[in-house]
Amino acid sequence: MQTTKSWLVLKKYLFTILFISWTGFITLLSLFSFEGDSLPSINIPHLDKLVHFTFYFVFAFLGCLGYRELKSKNTTIKRAVFLSIVTAVIYGMVIEVLQGVATAHRDPDILDFLANSVGAFLGAYVVKFIFSGNTSLKWGK
Repeated sequence: MQTTKSWLVLKKYLFTILFISWTGFITLLSLFSFEGDSLPSINIPHLDKLVHFTFYFVFAFLGCLGYRELKSKNTTIKRAVFLSIVTAVIYGMVIEVLQGVATAHRDPDILDFLANSVGAFLGAYVVKFIFSGNTSLKWGK
């Protein structure tokens, strides 16, 4: 019986757990300095900006859904989107500053911050679009 309760709790907070895990993943990859010789190199211009965009797109997407799980069922999508975007932008800014202060081989980059922010906006608005367009999933206004 205890196992069933544990699974129900995991299911109830699935997006929150995924969001926290994703945040840890981003933090680890953003603040860990990789040795250049040990990694294979792919020479695609601005690939790192696409990676930043993707990281924060998923961050904001999971953040919206996770915030919705933690709050009451009356939480509007508008509020979840706003809080998710604010959290993602501030988090991205902190990570960029920490790259310059707390790492030896990483530097902050304003274009990385912009890619993070654009990804966050689009990730949150995709959630808003999904829940606004389909009446069976609607969260309110």
